[in-house]
Amino acid sequence: MATVSAAFVVVSSGCGMVGSAASAERLQLEPLSVSSPTLRDGGPLPSDYSCRGSVGNPPLRWSRVPEDAKSVAIVADNDNAQAGAEVHWVVFDINPRTNELAESTLPPGAVEGSTTNGKVGYAPPCLPQENYRFTVYALNGKVELAKGAPLSETLKSIADKTIAWGRLTATHIE
Repeated sequence: MATVSAAFVVVSSGCGMVGSAASAERLQLEPLSVSSPTLRDGGPLPSDYSCRGSVGNPPLRWSRVPEDAKSVAIVADNDNAQAGAEVHWVVFDINPRTNELAESTLPPGAVEGSTTNGKVGYAPPCLPQENYRFTVYALNGKVELAKGAPLSETLKSIADKTIAWGRLTATHIE
């Protein structure tokens, strides 16, 4: 559990690449721009994308991926002060030329890892007053893990390969 927590902190903070040989360089990177046609940064997560809905993951768009990126990853999470951090979705090995993810779909070749609850795929959030973060990472290589790979391994690989990142945050579930 400590490994999951440590890797989660590194990945979810986006800027917490402490301990990495290139941490100073990574902290200086321009962030990716992340948006959604159905979410506004700082606004609510529509209930369709929560455990009360049936849609699945929200659509996301991103831009400013560095030319040297070899893949893209997405982590959807929240940091519940009482229950601890939860990862609701991990998608990796997305083609770096891809710049959007449609509602309830995966781009060709993308792979989903395990979430905090051990399931593969989008685990819709349920806590109405939490902040839900959708973070897009540009990576300098592929994660190269199998579908359903353990969360700790996936988050560590994403953290080790991150060269740029951006985030869209929903402040609660509507």
